[in-house]
Amino acid sequence: MTDRLERLRKLRREPPPLQPVEVLERVERSPRLLRITLTGDGLKTLEVDQPAASVRLLVPGPGDDELEMPTWDGNEFLRADGTRPLLRTFTPLRVDNDAGRMDLEIVRHDGGAVSGWAETVSPGDPAAVNGPGRGFDLPDGVTRLLLLGDETALPAVAQLMEWMPDEVEVEAHVEVVTDDAVVSMPDGSAVADGRAVTWHVCDPPGAALVELAQSLTADDLPDTTHLWAAGEASAMQAIRNHLFDDLGLARSRATVRGYWKPATES
Repeated sequence: MTDRLERLRKLRREPPPLQPVEVLERVERSPRLLRITLTGDGLKTLEVDQPAASVRLLVPGPGDDELEMPTWDGNEFLRADGTRPLLRTFTPLRVDNDAGRMDLEIVRHDGGAVSGWAETVSPGDPAAVNGPGRGFDLPDGVTRLLLLGDETALPAVAQLMEWMPDEVEVEAHVEVVTDDAVVSMPDGSAVADGRAVTWHVCDPPGAALVELAQSLTADDLPDTTHLWAAGEASAMQAIRNHLFDDLGLARSRATVRGYWKPATES
């Protein structure tokens, strides 16, 4: 088993190099959400051409005065002392290649390493990004897209709503933990491109999305409907279990992504 794992490690494709950026602006979108705008020449060539694509954000670790750029060891990025850097995955809300700018939205929560960085960051502070990771391709024949996401999935949900062709019906449900976490979508209202969002206030995270998904039957998900869901990992696993095990849905008919785990499970 050890030899097999070693062979697999060597087969991992090296990701795009990390591009230095710096913080341009920090905006409090809500008591639960921060928008961090980054700028840098590397962002002028970072092409994000699919909705719900991802980038990885590198920030200084707690107590670090400077950003150390890690190196790829064939399996992962590591710092000079062999430790893992503070590197997390996000869906960029917006990338402006002409201006070399990127907007990220970071959920505020206690104990989050990048959340802690975002709370105290100032214009000019260093970071780095790479990507993009693959986003979402609308399958052929789909005329309805059902979206389920929590606060961490807001940028992806907004992009999916905006990028879908007019002939595709989009139904979006977003779960937040408090009423004041409801925010406007990119066009300045609680909709995106004329498509409304249904907000669900729920704590603990994931419960409302799981309940909604488990209420679906096979008749609610015909071949022309695709379900996309993202959020807390155990909630997404419960949704997978219902869709693929209970309903027998083909795995090509749904996209379900675990975006995060509670700190105690990391």
